[in-house]
Amino acid sequence: MVLTLLKQPGIEAHGPPYPPPGAGLGGRPTLSVDVAVSAVFIAIFLAGAVSHFTLFRKNLKRNYKFIPSAATGGFCIARIVANTLRIVWAAKPMNINVAIAAQVFVAAGVLILFVINLIFAQRLLRASHPVVGWSRPVSYAFKILYILIGLTLVTVITATVQSFFTLDPNTRRIDHDLQLFGGSLLTFVAFLPIPILAFIHLAPQRQPRDQFGSGSWSAKVIIVTAAALLLTLGAGFRIGVSASPIRAANNPAWYHHKACFYVFNFVLEAMVVFIFLFGRVDRRFFVPNGSSKVRNYSDNRIEPKTSDNDEEGQSQVVIP
Repeated sequence: MVLTLLKQPGIEAHGPPYPPPGAGLGGRPTLSVDVAVSAVFIAIFLAGAVSHFTLFRKNLKRNYKFIPSAATGGFCIARIVANTLRIVWAAKPMNINVAIAAQVFVAAGVLILFVINLIFAQRLLRASHPVVGWSRPVSYAFKILYILIGLTLVTVITATVQSFFTLDPNTRRIDHDLQLFGGSLLTFVAFLPIPILAFIHLAPQRQPRDQFGSGSWSAKVIIVTAAALLLTLGAGFRIGVSASPIRAANNPAWYHHKACFYVFNFVLEAMVVFIFLFGRVDRRFFVPNGSSKVRNYSDNRIEPKTSDNDEEGQSQVVIP
């Protein structure tokens, strides 16, 4: 099937980069549909970027640094670029270089949210079960996983780009296998906070919970759970589409529809961005600098503050 699709008349004559061999999620963007939809998502993610970067800068002025806020803002910028490239692709449908850039930005950006939510889950684990959470094997396991995620991202991007520059069926099969591996790993990372939370609540707690940030423990758990479920839904759908049999571009399946592309990518991601924003993760999941050295969050604990007056210690925020 792949070989037949690759041997379409005239493909070899044009030279690389070559169009993909079959239907893809979202298909080729069009001016009549994708420009308006992408513009809406640009506005949504622009609001998310401004909000998270504003929180990050305000927190810096109050003497504490919450990197996940800046990272979420960076994710929103990546999504703005992805939607902008999709508009450009709709205007220039035969420009394969634009298509490559658009697909790379769509595939790579969401990784930021996966890592942020996993960090939140790790903080919950360390606070509730410090003997396990702060142990060297578990700490090293998380570090190895983060390194593996980075290497996998590079591999997936390389395989995606290479697949546009070759007509060799075996090379494209290998690239596709690498993409499936990357998608499977990212789906695992998106889902990993769920079993971590299950362990937290099922394993016996031998010492008092280490308090960190502001707000209730249950609210922290709800935020991480909701984000994990939404991100897993999107990642699981994408890997399912990638693993499905290749279909001709003029005969796409229902799961290739543009609505599926936008819902299982940008809609779910925007929900997570605003869950983090309105859930005030910058307060709830804040931990003091140097926590890793003392292996707890309580020593020299610093509470996030609400206003410039708070810098003088006049009041502190309390989040339910």
